[in-house]
Amino acid sequence: MLNQIAQIVARYEELERQMTEPTILADYHKLNELAQERSDLEPIVQAYQSHAAASRQLAAAQEMVEQEEDPALQEMAQEEVDTLNQQIEELERVMRQLLIPKDPRDDKNVYIEIRAGAGGDEAGLFAADLLRLYTRYAETQGWKVELIDENRTGVGGYKEVIIQVKGKGAYSQLKYESGVHRVQRVPATESQGRIHTSTVTVAVMPELEEVDITLDERDLEITNTFSAGPGGQHMQKNATAARVVHKPTGIMIRIQSQRSLTQNKLMALQILQARLQEMEEAKQSAAIAADRKAQVGSGERSEKIRTYNYPQNRVTDHRVGYTSYNLASVMEGNLEPFIDALSIADQTAKLAALEVG
Repeated sequence: MLNQIAQIVARYEELERQMTEPTILADYHKLNELAQERSDLEPIVQAYQSHAAASRQLAAAQEMVEQEEDPALQEMAQEEVDTLNQQIEELERVMRQLLIPKDPRDDKNVYIEIRAGAGGDEAGLFAADLLRLYTRYAETQGWKVELIDENRTGVGGYKEVIIQVKGKGAYSQLKYESGVHRVQRVPATESQGRIHTSTVTVAVMPELEEVDITLDERDLEITNTFSAGPGGQHMQKNATAARVVHKPTGIMIRIQSQRSLTQNKLMALQILQARLQEMEEAKQSAAIAADRKAQVGSGERSEKIRTYNYPQNRVTDHRVGYTSYNLASVMEGNLEPFIDALSIADQTAKLAALEVG
């Protein structure tokens, strides 16, 4: 670890030297680029400098413990040794944490696709419950939620619904929600009081500012359709909905939430790009480390990442073994305990990989 940090410190010092050069000072864009890199490295450099200072103080205090004859002064020196050892241990923890590469997508807005899986109408109803859960959670974070597209069932649920969540850090918090969510409860339509098990799949995709996946127009089938549902005469008479099919994968995106056809096409293409990017990254993740990324799967009941058990008032995340016995609170958007547990597990795994590397 210290070798890695020494390289970072050397790079930091080199950046400071470069930023004093006349040619760099005359180039605003290059100066800004170097300043940003230096700013990114600064926290770990500061931690390293504090660690070095504490290590020097520790050596001096240990020498006093060994050489001091006055018992009172020796005791004071020993207390300083204990304190400095704690400080150094904490600084090493901080440095290990700072060495974990930051996901550049963490601050991005996200698209969330919620689809009913196994379970018929009950799955659709739980899809609506999850939509409400994520909307409530976004509100607690001060984020903005926009409905992008929806395909409702006849009983108040959703076959599929897509929302966009806009806010700093949205992806960093919501990325752990991708996967199969299983619900166990007695449906409102069940007269015998039997517990049903249903599933909903959730896919969380970061909004792409710079497109990493290039779309070939020959692979796309773009058609205009009439918008469905409420929207007044404009929505009823004009073919403003955009339907985009990616022929190689069969992915179909249909957007009607925007006012104009052009806006709907742009939104559909953006979601398609985000989905293709997510698929490509999932392939790479599976090849490198199968457990690094939760997969949505086919929606089968056995593929769950989380179970919502209403009779037992229990929500369990099977990836980290975390359980809450306050299901009502969770369904009102209280996701912080789950996100914290998943984030810690993710960071622990990355630290282990870093130390092995």
